[in-house]
Amino acid sequence: MKANRILSGMQPSGKLHLGNYFGALKNWVSLQDEFECYFSIADWHALSSLYETPQSIKEYSFELAVDWLSAGLDPDKSTMFVQSEISEHAELHMILSMIVPVPWLERNPTYKEKQDEIKNVDMNSYGFLGYPVLQTADIILYKANYVPVGVDQAPHLEISREIVRRFHKLYKKKVFIEPRAKISDVPKLNGLDGRKMSKTYNNAIFISDSEKEVAKKIQSMLTDPARARRDDPGDPDACNLYPFHKIYSPQTMRDEIESDCRTAKIGCGDCKKMLTQTMLEGMKPMREKRKEILARPGDVKEILREGALKARAVAKSTMEQTRQAMQLT
Repeated sequence: MKANRILSGMQPSGKLHLGNYFGALKNWVSLQDEFECYFSIADWHALSSLYETPQSIKEYSFELAVDWLSAGLDPDKSTMFVQSEISEHAELHMILSMIVPVPWLERNPTYKEKQDEIKNVDMNSYGFLGYPVLQTADIILYKANYVPVGVDQAPHLEISREIVRRFHKLYKKKVFIEPRAKISDVPKLNGLDGRKMSKTYNNAIFISDSEKEVAKKIQSMLTDPARARRDDPGDPDACNLYPFHKIYSPQTMRDEIESDCRTAKIGCGDCKKMLTQTMLEGMKPMREKRKEILARPGDVKEILREGALKARAVAKSTMEQTRQAMQLT
């Protein structure tokens, strides 16, 4: 028996990259056997940054589902669905937005971070300011016990817990579960240029990249900035390549790189060649599975349709309880 329920989601705002995979998706796959999992393709959330090109969201949603399945999410174990297929998300978001104080949203650390990160889109919208309210609706609509996050993201979940407590205090009836963080150990993976891996920064390695594209990107990766010449000793801990070696390269190779880099026995070009070899091999199973899934697009759509039917039944029940608590029936 699966003891608890998990809810998480991703925005279909572009291709899925390795930061997304190791930061969240890999952990989701490991949780499927222990928890009852609901995973949402958060297309309404994607509108906060793609409101000028909303026509792209449908394609991105399909591609995201393909990436999920190629990474190992199993429709027999997890419920996968598109957020906008469940109108109860919008209804609960509207109700919660009436009771959430604006200062709660303005103090959200992600609000300023995202505004600084995304420069090509005006993020001064109500939708972006209020995204934690919609996010809360996404979670509590399914009475999720846990939300899988990295340790640095755990504080962001507190606003959802505060909103639940405020609802219960106002209407004197407990309808929702206060979601708790399911902390996962997330490896730190930066992008090609050493900054956070992001589609916005154009520095990402995508799950859907071809072998040629991956190899080319590895060759462009930033290495130890203090190593100016080939015979200068390097520091793997200061190199952008080494965290990828920790994931993809065997221990014997990592030990060799650790020693040979510090003594200048190998150069950065040698290190990139070794990483290219092990990384392409490590990504091969997912790449091959992705090709198989893309050959059957109808199966992907059917998985999402069935997921929406299951999710809608839960969401509908929760909204009935919500209206009863507020005496809106």
